[in-house]
Amino acid sequence: MVSGKTTLFELITGSNQPSAGRVVTAGQDIHRVRYRERSRLAIHYHQSYQVRRFRRLIPNFLLERAHLDSPVIHLFDEPQFNTQDGYIGFMLDHFRHLRADGRVVFVCLHPTASWQLEILEEICERFIFVEAGQLTHAASMAVLRRDERFRRYIGGMG
Repeated sequence: MVSGKTTLFELITGSNQPSAGRVVTAGQDIHRVRYRERSRLAIHYHQSYQVRRFRRLIPNFLLERAHLDSPVIHLFDEPQFNTQDGYIGFMLDHFRHLRADGRVVFVCLHPTASWQLEILEEICERFIFVEAGQLTHAASMAVLRRDERFRRYIGGMG
């Protein structure tokens, strides 16, 4: 299955079915967990932070309960960082709080301004650049900036 970031996030949270195999999230097969309890394992915030909904293919009573009370995985899909009123600071603090609580935080965006790269550099521990289905892992933004494909992608922002 070829998938993009939103599809990947939907697979992790159980709102999209894989064409083959299983998706194990926080130790449970996410597609075997009750629909209303899947957000206890992973939660997907799409763009303006609306939470994605699940497609119901199996009656809820046939599914198992989530083993957690709050999500261990938080997926931020193209968050809209508002430059007004301290919103960026609020979101950075929120990401730091989640990580300090032992949560896994994915922030995925298509940077359109250099300050967005600065935000990623400040909040991320790991960097993965995806282009044409190829993943480039980097230990830091500085390492990623040396990658020719990444420099080409960000253009004048680098």
